[in-house]
Amino acid sequence: MIKNSILIALIGLFISCKEEKAEVVTPTNGLITVTKEQFQSSKMEIATLTENEFNVTVSAAGKIDVPPQYRAKITPFIGGYVKSSQFLVGDKVSKGQVLVTLENTEYLDIQKDYVEVAEQINYLKSEFERQKTLYNEKITSQKNYLKAESDYRQAKGMYQGLREKLLLLNINPSNVEKGKFTSVITLTAPISGDITVMNANVGMFMSPSDVIMEVVDTQHLLLNLNVFESDILKIKEGQNIEFTIPQASKEVYKSKVKVVGKSIENKDRSISVLGLLQPELKEKLLSGMFVEAKIILTTKRGLSVPNDAVLKSGDKNFVLLLVEEANNTYSFKKTLVQLGEVSENFTEIKSDENVHQESRILVKGVFDLN
Repeated sequence: MIKNSILIALIGLFISCKEEKAEVVTPTNGLITVTKEQFQSSKMEIATLTENEFNVTVSAAGKIDVPPQYRAKITPFIGGYVKSSQFLVGDKVSKGQVLVTLENTEYLDIQKDYVEVAEQINYLKSEFERQKTLYNEKITSQKNYLKAESDYRQAKGMYQGLREKLLLLNINPSNVEKGKFTSVITLTAPISGDITVMNANVGMFMSPSDVIMEVVDTQHLLLNLNVFESDILKIKEGQNIEFTIPQASKEVYKSKVKVVGKSIENKDRSISVLGLLQPELKEKLLSGMFVEAKIILTTKRGLSVPNDAVLKSGDKNFVLLLVEEANNTYSFKKTLVQLGEVSENFTEIKSDENVHQESRILVKGVFDLN
């Protein structure tokens, strides 16, 4: 008797499960049928296409950048060993501020050569003037005059060259002429900004090809986008830009087109488009960040559905179109659609013979049936 009761209970449970599972039926005609009870319990909604405003855009990618004049790489004119440096990546520096000191005996050799030439040049100048006077008075030969002139001009050129070399090393030539030699030079910041790269440690030898550090003036950050050749004629100065930093945030930022490139130089046949950034954005964004952007060409109105109403399958898009409502059931057909523009909440649907303004579409609860 007990066994029979258990058997009856199991059969009843099986039947109830089978009935519950049959609430959503996909017949052989391809329709998806939903009972009224499930429709209500899942809070599904049906609506017609609504008209909304969309931005007509051109997609682009790029990065946060600065103009070349606001990015400086600090390298030595003549190599040396790092004697001191007190800065870290992220520190702010001012134009003219000492960044690092280098030490090398080669600096002493340049100063010694400068002093030797400086002492010779006065003698060679007076000798040149003496020979010139004698030559004009026909007392000396042209050969002696030309040799004196050549020696003086050669020494003068060497003097000027060594002087400029000292100035490039931030060594005062006047001090050198007074006998004040130094084996230490200082490298100063050519611009104000933030240190973004630091490659120097005390004791390291830095050659002219080595970048000791990099300074970027973040007050001049801008948007640097690459727009394909096929779209470039649509881009105009002053157009609005919406962009995101996909690796950092989903937040949408605003910008405006400042400069449109005039030549195609990249291998992918793209052109640079620069966008302005608001001051508050410059404080939070970093140079080099990758961005995805949409340049807004114009606006238009179009028929649309909520974004959640669109089903994606590979490169195709579908909506669930209501084809019949009878006997407490709803029958939907998975219908292929062509999409237009997409906004934050709505997707434009290009109407055709299957989907148009009067069509009734499942707009809520779609993924419960997919």
